[in-house]
Amino acid sequence: MTDRTEARDAFKNRCANAALAPRVGYSISRVSFENFAEEDSREITLREGPWNPDVVISLSGLHHVSVTKPPQMVGSFIDEISLIHLPKLPHSWPTDVTRRVRRFDGLDDLAWLRITGPAGIDAVASTMTVFTAMSENQASTVRIT
Repeated sequence: MTDRTEARDAFKNRCANAALAPRVGYSISRVSFENFAEEDSREITLREGPWNPDVVISLSGLHHVSVTKPPQMVGSFIDEISLIHLPKLPHSWPTDVTRRVRRFDGLDDLAWLRITGPAGIDAVASTMTVFTAMSENQASTVRIT
């Protein structure tokens, strides 16, 4: 993509098409955070047993991260999950996120991930990827030829 509008729309579409809403009821099975010299990253793994696919949400270029958790995070189910596209200036952002990230000219589009339940995750990042694995039930019926 050479056109900036196409690139912005592609990022916006990736956020919209992440299809995280059906993951309500899943559990957070792992949260990892890595700090590299150039870029921080966070991965959140969601699971709901062998009948549904595991999902890994990978965020990098972090601008804000907050995690709240009960003493026992294992099996912490998801009540609500959203991934919101945050366009660059001059387009507006939701009021809630402006308290988390300082806006300035030159800041690219961002993605805002919010997970609520007994554990909460709130993250704003410049790069977002959602990986959906094949469920164990699906994998058990696939034939390799």
